[in-house]
Amino acid sequence: MLLLALVLMTVALVAALTAMQLAIHGREVAIPKLIGLTPLEAERTGAASGLQVIVERQFYSPTIPEGKIMTQMPLPGTKVRRGWSVRVAQSLGPLRVAIPDITGGSERIADLNIRRRSLTIGSVAHINLPDAPVDRVISQNPPANAAGVSAPKINLLISDGPDPLTYVMPNLTGQPLGSATLALQDAGMKVGKVTFQPPPQPQPDQQSAQPSAPPAATSLASEPSAASMIVTQSPAPGQKVAAGTAVNFEVR
Repeated sequence: MLLLALVLMTVALVAALTAMQLAIHGREVAIPKLIGLTPLEAERTGAASGLQVIVERQFYSPTIPEGKIMTQMPLPGTKVRRGWSVRVAQSLGPLRVAIPDITGGSERIADLNIRRRSLTIGSVAHINLPDAPVDRVISQNPPANAAGVSAPKINLLISDGPDPLTYVMPNLTGQPLGSATLALQDAGMKVGKVTFQPPPQPQPDQQSAQPSAPPAATSLASEPSAASMIVTQSPAPGQKVAAGTAVNFEVR
């Protein structure tokens, strides 16, 4: 009797485990392919597998017809439980908003024209051109009246005008600050930061070996003046600099 009871208990336990596994795996279904269906067709296909289909987003597409499902998550074939939600994106078809011609105007005017048509500016690049005014839109992508645009963004190419004049930095060390300032102004540059560098002081052993200078000779300037001599400069001599560059000096 005891052995029979143990056998019956074992059979009951195995049956319970088997029923539990069947109940768990019996609720699993494979996600069907919904791409290319209409939302209504996708809902019916999902409902047949015990799934919910949710249209979460909409995008423009030059290849997927308007109203069709273009993406889904989870992907087709994924095993999920019944009642799972499948999120899909619906195609809006090709972009129907006409792409305006925004070349020839300023970047601000282009921005206003783009946003007024519910479009957005994509990337903006700048280029130096000798024949184009500063802040002029010289090219756009996609071009005006383009068809089959996949995203409502317009990329712009803006002119920064001609290349700035460049000069080779002369060597101004050893010259008075006043004459260097005039030379820079004539070349379209300017003086930046001027730092006064006091001359080196003699060492104690040198002071003892040399006669002491009279009090009037030890009076030194502490501020730069037009007569101050240039010790160092930045940018360094020989470097190429643009017009309007500020040149920094150390003088004494």
